[in-house]
Amino acid sequence: MVLNRIWIGMFLIAIVMGFSKLIFWQDTAILQKMMDGLFEASKNGFELSIFMTGALCLWMGFMKIGEEGGAIKIMSKLVAPLFTRLFPEIPKDHPAVGSIMMNFSANMLGLDNAATPFGLKAMKDLQELNPNKTVASNAQIMFLVLNASGLTIIPVSILAARAANNSNSISSVFLPILITTFFATLGGLIYVSIRQKINLLNKVVLLYLGTLTSAVFGLIYILNAYPDKIDVISSVVSNTIIFGIILFFFGLAVRAKVNLFESFIEGAKGGFEVALNIVPYLVAMLAAISLFRSSGAFTDGMTLIKNGFLFAGLTAVEFVDALPVIFMKPFSGSGARGLMIEIYQNPAFGPDSFVGKLASTFQGSTETTFYVLAVYFGSVKVSDTRYAALAGIICDIIGGIVAIFVSYLFFA
Repeated sequence: MVLNRIWIGMFLIAIVMGFSKLIFWQDTAILQKMMDGLFEASKNGFELSIFMTGALCLWMGFMKIGEEGGAIKIMSKLVAPLFTRLFPEIPKDHPAVGSIMMNFSANMLGLDNAATPFGLKAMKDLQELNPNKTVASNAQIMFLVLNASGLTIIPVSILAARAANNSNSISSVFLPILITTFFATLGGLIYVSIRQKINLLNKVVLLYLGTLTSAVFGLIYILNAYPDKIDVISSVVSNTIIFGIILFFFGLAVRAKVNLFESFIEGAKGGFEVALNIVPYLVAMLAAISLFRSSGAFTDGMTLIKNGFLFAGLTAVEFVDALPVIFMKPFSGSGARGLMIEIYQNPAFGPDSFVGKLASTFQGSTETTFYVLAVYFGSVKVSDTRYAALAGIICDIIGGIVAIFVSYLFFA
């Protein structure tokens, strides 16, 4: 299992780094710092799981109302022609289709709190179709790779962070993030399709992808014409859509004479059960990440990379100062966000510097690949993830490279 190797590797590197600093640099505080980080990570993992329990109960309750009212079935029919080709293992009108679509929609709108419960519900639905319960199915891999590629139309949390740090051009990163995530998602889709022998040149697939591409670039054109309205549009559109979906669920459920309260409670109970399964996997991943960071392995690695570029004779190495964000992002979204904010608050950079804008683009370029794999596969107790991690890393690499080129194009 790839995640197992990565987890063990992070622990071993961190321990070797820690003892090396103790022996050779006489850093007597390093082991205590690492141990404190482990306990803090376990605490944070449990606290995060408690927060996720509430979010899971809320949104899985709404999903249950939508399912019993027929809303999920209607929404599934809209994407069924595409999904039957990308997810041939999923039967037509299966609840998994609606869950996947809701997850993708929430991710594109930057609604993290809604996206995760929908994603976990999708994994639970896909696991019911999985013939081998401990090995990831093709459908689960395709779903998680598209999820981890992080296609984002409205990066709400990043815009909010820039506003909180007194940026004078809050929405300047909007288009670079949209372009970057689009190419990362497309790259992940192509790779997994090749592995699963899915024909992307099918007329139906091309029609859906062409429509999405046109919509993305149409939105780019509109928002580029009104740059001062991006923040307002982002906030209003995101919240209007999510409340519209809830009202849509409720309306059809009332029409179908569904007991809304009992239906919500039944769905929320399922959310609580999923949250309990997540806790061990979440704590394990956060502990490894914390140990890796507190040992100094991450910081020292970044310094080595920067010196390597300088030694190679590259003069335009401003992007290296933002690299910690993209390297941390696959492991921890909150960790990458913290590094981004550190750049914002660094007097040498700031949110409106090239490094600050590139860090914002990195933060929005992909999802937290290993976190997503650990939590989502952990929720259904899949131990063999096959090539899912490799596909996620490919998305991260594509996102990082495109982010650098796009940022130089927009901001240099």
